[in-house]
Amino acid sequence: MALRLADGTSWSDTLARAVAAAPEAFGTAPDGAATLHNLTQGRWQAVGTPTPVRTPVDNTVLAHLARVDADAARSAVAHAAADHRQWAQTPLAERKARVTDALDALTAHRDLLAMLLVWEIGKPWRLACADVDRALDGVRWYVQEIDRMLADGREPLSGPVSNIASWNYPMSVLVHAELVQLLAGNAVIAKTPSQGGAVCLTVAHALMRRAGLPATLLSGGGEELSEVLVRAPEIGAVAFVGGRSNGGKVAAALLDSDKRHFIEQEGLNAWGIWNFSQWDLLAAHLKKGFEYGKQRCTAYPRFVVQRDLVDEFLDMYLPVVRSVRFGHPLAVGDDWSAGDPLPELDFGPLISAAKADELRRKVEEAVRGGAVPLHRGKLDGAPFLAGQDTSAYVAPAVLLAPPGRSRLMHAEPFGPVDTIVVVDTTDELLAQMNASNGALVASLACDDEELAGKLAVDLQAFKVGINKPRSRGDRDEPFGGRGASWKGAFVGGDLLVQAVTVGGDGRLYGNFPDYSSYPTT
Repeated sequence: MALRLADGTSWSDTLARAVAAAPEAFGTAPDGAATLHNLTQGRWQAVGTPTPVRTPVDNTVLAHLARVDADAARSAVAHAAADHRQWAQTPLAERKARVTDALDALTAHRDLLAMLLVWEIGKPWRLACADVDRALDGVRWYVQEIDRMLADGREPLSGPVSNIASWNYPMSVLVHAELVQLLAGNAVIAKTPSQGGAVCLTVAHALMRRAGLPATLLSGGGEELSEVLVRAPEIGAVAFVGGRSNGGKVAAALLDSDKRHFIEQEGLNAWGIWNFSQWDLLAAHLKKGFEYGKQRCTAYPRFVVQRDLVDEFLDMYLPVVRSVRFGHPLAVGDDWSAGDPLPELDFGPLISAAKADELRRKVEEAVRGGAVPLHRGKLDGAPFLAGQDTSAYVAPAVLLAPPGRSRLMHAEPFGPVDTIVVVDTTDELLAQMNASNGALVASLACDDEELAGKLAVDLQAFKVGINKPRSRGDRDEPFGGRGASWKGAFVGGDLLVQAVTVGGDGRLYGNFPDYSSYPTT
């Protein structure tokens, strides 16, 4: 059956809604395409060099992103610092009122923000809505709790918080963090992720600015802007979410600085399977784990399995992988009508055709090196539109025993590719689960929960689940990483507010050059 776009979901319709919601944030390029302005020096400005932005959904151009240079960024930071000084003196009641106004405006445009995420980063509708809802619900919780969190005399930082975040969670990570930072008395600066989410973030920041919040949004290359957004003396703190390569550069730039920072980097999160029999329980967890194609920092791409359980594990696991649903997030049949649910998929495309090609090369490299391909899915039969570009889509793959020299052995694939390592002892189990020098999360599947608890003590992960996965968490749940997966202050709940304020008793939880301190997780 031929498929078509669901009515009212085309990019032209979605963009028109975005421009109507925030006309001040958009312009028109010479070729007639929409151009995104930068929010700098307190207003939306048509500055920067327009660069086309493509959607991973079908590789068409969505809009033009105006990339600013380092000099423009310096001016923006200087203005944000002046905004910060004034905002830091604003009474908490007024800050709460303005953040609440912004939340109300964002809530009114919730469906638009979610549809923008579908087109810009390829999230299926359900997951796009969840990203927006987590941001808004989470910040409303902070509005209720902020008086208590600041009751011990905590004050804003000396300058604005600079946020450099990856593309995969524009709302629930980036906008959520900014609104809490603003609530705590700090002006905020955000760099638009180069790979996706720019239009969603533009609309969100237009609504935030209308509510009177001192926010700056800049687009530009990381290499050119990093020196300013990380090292500028006016910056009070640096928040980074992304890969270890770029995160390492940010950390290195801060080595000679006492600037507050929280640098979240990916780790190779692992499930360990030892003396376990509750396969139906595990199957449900693993199916959910494929959401968004495992393009998130708390995905589990590695399974470390006791040799005696490999056959039972595969009997459970391979049907789960084969049941994963992926394709065009908005492709529906001719019998679809307005009001019907949009496609229920586990994931759509990866963030770009380049990332998809890179992942396919990693799989081929591992197989050539000796990994056993237990499953390699195909795009055939997935729901796509006729003639659609599918270059950013990758079907699930599962590899047994990737070779030690393979990139998939030591690094997170950030896509729907799982690797399985077989072990014979609990010492081997721990060694393989700790192979990446630190992770954000890990889990153990073990019928003997007392034994699992003992093993968990030696895992290099910030959170460890026993017979369940662990996630970033919401509201009062702390989040951080061990080893190379995290540098600086931990976040989540009270810890996030403490990370962007000064005062109070005791030192911060986190990984710092001279100490590490971990909260109960």
